[in-house]
Amino acid sequence: MKKTIYLFLAVVFLASCGGKHSTTGESRKASGGVYYGGVFRMNEIEDFRNLFPLNVTEVTSQRITNQVYEGLVKLSQTDLAILPSLAEKWVRNADATQWTFTIRKGVKFHDDPCFPDGKGREIIAKDFKYCFEKLCTSSPENQQFGNTFKDKVVGANEYFQSTFDNKPLEAGVSGVKVIDDNTLQITLLYPFAGFLNILSTPGCWLYPKEAFEKYGVDMRAKCVGTGPFQVKSIKEGEAVILERNPNYWDKDEFGNQLPYLDALKFTFIKEKKSELLEFKRGNLDMIFRIPVEMISDILGELDHAKEANAPFDLQVIPAMSIFYYGFQEQSGIFDKKEVRLAFNYAIDREKIVTYTLQGEGIPGIYGIVPPSFKDYNSKSLKGYTYDPDKARKFLTAGGFPNGIGFPKLTLQINSGGGDRNIQTAEVIQKMLKENLNIDIEINVLPFAEHLERLETGKALFWRTGWQADYPDPETFLTLLYSKHIPKNLTDKSFLNSVRYKSAKFDSLFSAATQEVDVQKRMSLYLKADQTAIDDAAIMPIFYDENYRLVQTYIKNFPVNAMEYRDLTRVYFEPKTEIKK
Repeated sequence: MKKTIYLFLAVVFLASCGGKHSTTGESRKASGGVYYGGVFRMNEIEDFRNLFPLNVTEVTSQRITNQVYEGLVKLSQTDLAILPSLAEKWVRNADATQWTFTIRKGVKFHDDPCFPDGKGREIIAKDFKYCFEKLCTSSPENQQFGNTFKDKVVGANEYFQSTFDNKPLEAGVSGVKVIDDNTLQITLLYPFAGFLNILSTPGCWLYPKEAFEKYGVDMRAKCVGTGPFQVKSIKEGEAVILERNPNYWDKDEFGNQLPYLDALKFTFIKEKKSELLEFKRGNLDMIFRIPVEMISDILGELDHAKEANAPFDLQVIPAMSIFYYGFQEQSGIFDKKEVRLAFNYAIDREKIVTYTLQGEGIPGIYGIVPPSFKDYNSKSLKGYTYDPDKARKFLTAGGFPNGIGFPKLTLQINSGGGDRNIQTAEVIQKMLKENLNIDIEINVLPFAEHLERLETGKALFWRTGWQADYPDPETFLTLLYSKHIPKNLTDKSFLNSVRYKSAKFDSLFSAATQEVDVQKRMSLYLKADQTAIDDAAIMPIFYDENYRLVQTYIKNFPVNAMEYRDLTRVYFEPKTEIKK
């Protein structure tokens, strides 16, 4: 059984060998007791899909590009609050429909051959106008319009349609105006207090016009931003190395130029056990998530290590993340609400979390929004309990008594994710057979192919998950907003991949996004969430808890509920200081 931990903690993990610094030279002490130097090494179990901001649709790509690109604002790694970034300040009008940003002076793009002299030029407000109009352009390389400016910014929808018709409006997006080189103004269609959250997401990051014109679709792996790190080398499936941006604009409170680290290295070891072994050997500086089958052993070792001077830290926090199964609701099978209800009641989520996941997670018995938001009362929602009798009654009502006549179904899951994807799928396969007499075949696909199939309507039943883009319930509920559904089944539906349609849900969700009072907005979100759960729009399995193992010499690297990583201020403490 897992020891339950609901607040951030740092405790030591007993291991047989110590960590070692990966530096490009000796650590260099700076003002304020921090140190320069070192290569921060981390691993991702999935390959990145696309590093172009408008096509960042999964966490591996986001964790890499978040170090390279920046937007007007960003999130705090400590508490996920909104912080100034390329905008040094902003003001909004009384009803939050107009936002005016002062662009930071002296910020330059990374040096790159796309510029005439190979030297990155200074950013100006027109660069944001350019990128925001690309964000509102109809293109296969743009997957971010739906969850950013669509239905929110004045003129965004009209410009998108004009580009779809190959007749782009000459004035661009009318709601995005350049006042002068250092002032940008954005006008919204309605009051939207959460607009700054949207601006922190990848779709709103800045890149130069010169890079897009030179590289085009090759920006999938050719990055030119303003961030603290810049691309040194990319070898897909093996490693991505980012080096320190020597011209980065930001400094810390002691006057030290950021970042402190010399470089970042992302590797792509697919097996969690191998990843853990590399961490114990000191070849990785952190790992995210622990192999399911090893959780009990690790927590047991932690109990014995309380008084020891062991070399690793464990960080744990409830996550803004959900692991769920999707139904293709335009399929002819799952278009029946009764069938979706039957599947939901046939699953014992408590058993899955306790035994299959060894306690790493929270049973998915609420809604699509995880129970990790301060002002959102998830526990007031009525989700699904394990009830095989009720499940069978709903399946009968759906036209398949005792599973008779139900077609053999394929459950599509992605490789990676450790063993928990397969282990969870096998348990659910068994439960659906025992309780509904339905045969399920499991098909494991590479992550990129998995996403392509579910987004283009080729998968009927699949595993997926969602990690918050920003700390607001909207980032989860927007996954079920019907305006994100394309006209044709084969057209890519990135957000609402289950293609759920409900006029009641849409009305509640739309009203919530326009409500500036926090309590009223959360109340509307809860009603929308309950509507979707009553319709069995998805099949929640569990809500994640974020487990991280970190070497003890890593400093300024707090855990948060989004596993949002900003390595600008992370540094390595030298071994001599650790001994002291």
